[in-house]
Amino acid sequence: MYREINFLDSSGDTKKDKKSLLKLFFLVVFVVALGIGGLKLGLAYNEFTVTSDNNQPFWNKITGILSLASEKTDPTPIPDPNRLNILVMGMRGMDDPDSAQGGMLTDTILLLSFDKTTKKSSLVSIPRDLYVKFNKNKTDKVNAVYEYGYARKEGIEFSKRVYSIVTGVHIDKVVVFDFSSFKKIIDELDGIDIVLDKPFIEKSQWGSEFNLPAGLNHLDGETALYYARSRYSTSDFDRSRRQQQIIEAIKTKALAINIASDPIKALALANLIRKDVATDINLFNLQEMIQLFQELKSSQPKHYVISTDNLVYQTYIDSIYVLLPKNESFKEIQDMFQNILK
Repeated sequence: MYREINFLDSSGDTKKDKKSLLKLFFLVVFVVALGIGGLKLGLAYNEFTVTSDNNQPFWNKITGILSLASEKTDPTPIPDPNRLNILVMGMRGMDDPDSAQGGMLTDTILLLSFDKTTKKSSLVSIPRDLYVKFNKNKTDKVNAVYEYGYARKEGIEFSKRVYSIVTGVHIDKVVVFDFSSFKKIIDELDGIDIVLDKPFIEKSQWGSEFNLPAGLNHLDGETALYYARSRYSTSDFDRSRRQQQIIEAIKTKALAINIASDPIKALALANLIRKDVATDINLFNLQEMIQLFQELKSSQPKHYVISTDNLVYQTYIDSIYVLLPKNESFKEIQDMFQNILK
């Protein structure tokens, strides 16, 4: 994955600098793992087929369309000093063998919010197929937002603008991580342990049968990546569940490292993560991130999944599967984000 921002600047060699870098590394690992670990998926659907009549573009038929930051009236929400919103996105990455088929698309999209006054927190899963307006000339699935901005050398800032408008809350920070980087991280951790309730078998995706037995499995990086990415014999929903399981195992192993007793391994992990995570979190945000870290360790965030069970419905536009907001307006989605911490 190409770095947009080097948040772990390797310049400087004092013990204090290294300790601060490592703290920030583990905070980012915690935020990413917490986000994926809390992800749930709605499996119920209400299918609709929408057509456009009178040659009118489909998007123009939706009422309550979001205006754009480039227009005269700027709809971008202003920052809330009492609230911290961190957008967490996971993608395959440009190093993935299938990167030509969407390596920069974000398969995982979550918004972690924290109220600094009440100490309440929330974690909302945003479906990757949600159809949104990028600017006055382009609409697409929300999982293409980062890719679109990245191609214009503003992946993080563009994501902030679009997701702020979609959610109705100001996005303060962004973390973008590369799923393929987990192979290197897992190997540096000397593998991870997962427990399977039943055997897992992928018969066709990797050229030969890939399987894991029920019970405790110790996985190296390559095996973990196969397990996390397999989907031909199961589904996208099951793959997401397995990715949650892998990231939770990484979090458990990484946060168990004692910086004082094993500084070499801790620094090796820090160097890996700085190559494979793009973020605008930096050392100046360390105090705020530590506060968030401490609060989330002692309490669980409120989980919410935007799905066809609540705020969106599925349809097809030009034969492409998408999700649209119910009542053809993002207002209910924005109200949910505004009120979830109350």
